Amino acid sequence: MENIFFPKVVQAVAGENRTVYAYMNDGSIRLVDMKPMIKQGGIFSQLEKDTFFEERLTVLNDTVAWDLTGEHDPTQCIDIDPFTVAECPAVADPLEIVG
Repeated sequence: MENIFFPKVVQAVAGENRTVYAYMNDGSIRLVDMKPMIKQGGIFSQLEKDTFFEERLTVLNDTVAWDLTGEHDPTQCIDIDPFTVAECPAVADPLEIVG
């Protein structure tokens, strides 16, 4: 029986210009550009607000999410499929201090 890997986000950090650095359970860091989804409108239009994008960004349902209620309720969030996140470009850790 083949083992199937399910990607999970363990940490999400807001980047510049509506991007998110997603730290994955395989050790990779993925850069998620949310601008195309925001352009689609609907639920994603809430991510246009600076304070909402940065302050409500979290990890829920093992993926990048925005908490709608502030109560960390996994049913009350905007979340991105973790397989979609895993397909985003891998990048270097932006939190590492380069010396």
